[in-house]
Amino acid sequence: MATETIKTRSARTQAHDFVWWWFLTSSLVVLWDAGYCLLRPRSMEGGDLAWIWKPYVLYTTIDATYGWEAFNNNEGFTSAQAAMNLIETTINFAYLYLGSDAPLAPLAGFTAASMTLAKTMLYVFREYYCGCAWILAPAIIMYILGKDLAASLRIAHRVQNAKKVE
Repeated sequence: MATETIKTRSARTQAHDFVWWWFLTSSLVVLWDAGYCLLRPRSMEGGDLAWIWKPYVLYTTIDATYGWEAFNNNEGFTSAQAAMNLIETTINFAYLYLGSDAPLAPLAGFTAASMTLAKTMLYVFREYYCGCAWILAPAIIMYILGKDLAASLRIAHRVQNAKKVE
């Protein structure tokens, strides 16, 4: 039994290491992307800040919502998704700050992963373009943290039922 507990903790630790690294890495990428979106036109090709987002010169040819045509047509989707990205990233950082063992951490992580997955599925459905890492990683995180949430709810239910018996 003790060996099973050690193995379970090890698997749990590895799973939460993945969650931690995903939230950190994806948050940095998302902050960079939100900066590009919210600082347009200064961040776009020809703008004084374009050097920070040099790869976007190519990316705007792939995803038109980031390019000049969408900007000139006052399409709000790009800025709206950047604002959602900032909310999502704030929740990611809340998870990182709390640490995986804090009682609210699974809820924060699950919420952030749900936002990432839903937002990414919106992109896929809107553009017919699939960034698989942005779908797969949040789905894995939702599974990992969903198990944590379910375990906490089961414990809370047992405690509540035990109080009723007393």
